[in-house]
Amino acid sequence: MDSILVRGNGPLNGQIPIAGAKNACLALMPATLLSEEPLTLTNAPRLSDIRTMTQLLASLGAEVTALQDGKVLATSCHGEINPVADYDIVRKMRASNLVLGPLLARLGHAVVSLPGGCAIGARPMDIHIDALTALGAEIELKDGYLHAQAKGGLKGAVHEMRFASVGATENFLMAAVLAKGTSVLKNAAREPEIVDLAQCLRAMGAQIEGEGTSDIVIEGVDRLHGATHPVVTDRIELGTYMLAPAICGGEVECLGGRIALVESFCEKLDAAGISVEETARGLKVKRKNGRIRAVDVVTEPFPGFPTDLQAQMMALLCTAEGTSVLEERIFENRFMHAPELMRMGAKIEVHGGHATVHGVEKLKGAPVMATDLRASVSLILAGLAAEGETVVSRVYHLDRGYERVEDKLRAVGAHIERVKES
Repeated sequence: MDSILVRGNGPLNGQIPIAGAKNACLALMPATLLSEEPLTLTNAPRLSDIRTMTQLLASLGAEVTALQDGKVLATSCHGEINPVADYDIVRKMRASNLVLGPLLARLGHAVVSLPGGCAIGARPMDIHIDALTALGAEIELKDGYLHAQAKGGLKGAVHEMRFASVGATENFLMAAVLAKGTSVLKNAAREPEIVDLAQCLRAMGAQIEGEGTSDIVIEGVDRLHGATHPVVTDRIELGTYMLAPAICGGEVECLGGRIALVESFCEKLDAAGISVEETARGLKVKRKNGRIRAVDVVTEPFPGFPTDLQAQMMALLCTAEGTSVLEERIFENRFMHAPELMRMGAKIEVHGGHATVHGVEKLKGAPVMATDLRASVSLILAGLAAEGETVVSRVYHLDRGYERVEDKLRAVGAHIERVKES
């Protein structure tokens, strides 16, 4: 397994291009199962998770071709479809469950393994099951697989989710677009990735209203057609790279960024003493004056502070002036990066869903281990601000969500390299 070697250095300056959103693309790709006509996705990120979804779709009978160095994905599903999503592929990635809704809508039946992914909490499938059951599906768990069928086809319904799950909202949307009649999803997730999926489905001929709000209305249609759709900017990659000059000093422009994607995050940066300016090409980020100030953070569904930026924010607050409290309300077991940051000299106390961070003057480089996707990049950010060398091991997590992270950070002056291990 590869490692990332980071040497603490001074200010970062320059531009970082932000890729298309991983979480949006992983929902958009299964939409090809809904139509016999081609779906082309532009601004696609080049990540291992995208390759896993490509492998899964191919196993189901879809064709996915990467063009323009992987930035364009040409997809099609015009032949015979295999309704079984096998464990060997699905176990690698949580988002694999997003084929369940489209398969049910297109075929009326599906057999999908329970998914895997980062070890950051249970993330149960019951919210997905309840949403699809509301549309008339019958779903039974047998031997680790969800066996789903809709004998008379899916039918429109009103359903209120007990939690605003992004994945369940996406599965419901893709199932409801081909259901008979009108469907209303209440307490729907409001994330930009949901809006992006709805816009893509609308381009394919779906009738959807209300995306970006807590109530989404879908009028079922008989069929969808092909379309070309640009993947929305990755707000988590955006927030991550915004923190690089915040931690190290300097000024970095994140190309393709918009404040609307990370508004609650920007509010916390402002309170911590970091300036964010919207430009014609993206977002320009720099410290205002002196040392970062401590701030409290509570993770919440969009438009609240993203759970996927909590680990990176903790890395920033390790050297802030004062004491910060981070409360994790989305996933249990998501402070596994804290002990690794403590190896670098951070002062952190974790009690259940709360982490108290006492800022220190300086972190020190150390060998650390990535425990999940966002934790891996938080350790890299911490290493950029630490004295000496930091070696981050188990970075296979990193490649699931960040494309060419070393190249992007080196381009703005970071001392970072990938160490290949035999």
